[in-house]
Amino acid sequence: MGIPLASESRLASLEKRTPTIATLCSHSSLQIFHGARAVGFPTLGISVGPPPKFYDAFPLARPDRFLSVPRAKDLPSAAEKLRAEGAIVIPHGSFVEYVGAQTFADLDVPVFGNRAVLAWESDREKEREWLESAGVLMPRRYENPSEVDGPVIVKYYGAKGGKGFFLAKNREALEGFTPSGPHVIQEYVLGTRYYMHFFYSPLSDRGYRVGHGSLELLGMDRRDEANIDELYKLGAEEELLKAGIRPTFVVTGNVPVILRESLLPSAFDVAARIVERSIELFGGMVGPFCVEGIMTERLEFKVFEVSTRIVAGTNLFISGSPYSDLLEPGLSTGKRIAQEIERGRSEHRLAEILS
Repeated sequence: MGIPLASESRLASLEKRTPTIATLCSHSSLQIFHGARAVGFPTLGISVGPPPKFYDAFPLARPDRFLSVPRAKDLPSAAEKLRAEGAIVIPHGSFVEYVGAQTFADLDVPVFGNRAVLAWESDREKEREWLESAGVLMPRRYENPSEVDGPVIVKYYGAKGGKGFFLAKNREALEGFTPSGPHVIQEYVLGTRYYMHFFYSPLSDRGYRVGHGSLELLGMDRRDEANIDELYKLGAEEELLKAGIRPTFVVTGNVPVILRESLLPSAFDVAARIVERSIELFGGMVGPFCVEGIMTERLEFKVFEVSTRIVAGTNLFISGSPYSDLLEPGLSTGKRIAQEIERGRSEHRLAEILS
């Protein structure tokens, strides 16, 4: 996929030493640091302001050292220090959202994964082009509110944990919505939500083969949302509004789930299509990604989004999931990331997994 910012000499240096695993102190950092330590890597926590005190409560996941910056967007000013530490930065949803997609894309430090994916994930138009061209089912999209003929959900661009999402049961209900940024109007599909945590390894030569690598399923979750949930959402909204409560979709937690085993082939097929198309479009994804969608009563999985890095739902499985335990007992996504980096280092193949 090419390494636009990590020079060959810098990669060679990382392969000769033990790299430091670094990430922003938020989101899934506990899991990332815990997994890195299990594989034998030193860890570095990037904090905005003083190091967060809560890490003291989790000694097995506390980073070895901290690097503080005044604001997340000031991270480029710390690039030289990160390089001196031999850091490999692990992106997560909050990392990219707080730092900013363009700032993160230009960060002059080796990053796990392919940064080219940001341009496709952060723009919902390009993301839809990617997914539709991969041949996966998606909810209908409305170009104009006048086209709406049923329930819809309005989503903003970027990873915002559901903040600002708006649900309308018909065109009339949508008339009272005033968008505050780039957004899409999408069909609200009735069914069961599943967030499927996959991992794509371009280094692996066994397992469920996709492209030149392998696809793994590490876990699955659903999300608890602040003050509205599930099928009663459409009917409950009017009563909530009468009571002075504006329904929101802010994610406050996650719940583990498993899929009917008979549906696993279709789940892998959807993920494989997304990976294969990513290889054709921008050189492919590397590492963890999440396929987010709705399983309808017809047992059709409609994908409404793909998150192309570790998602917070994986925090449920720091000690393994019903799926990852069938690969390796106690395997978390954080540990799986560290294993991929160690394999790339030992086989002199870091250029295939870092950008």
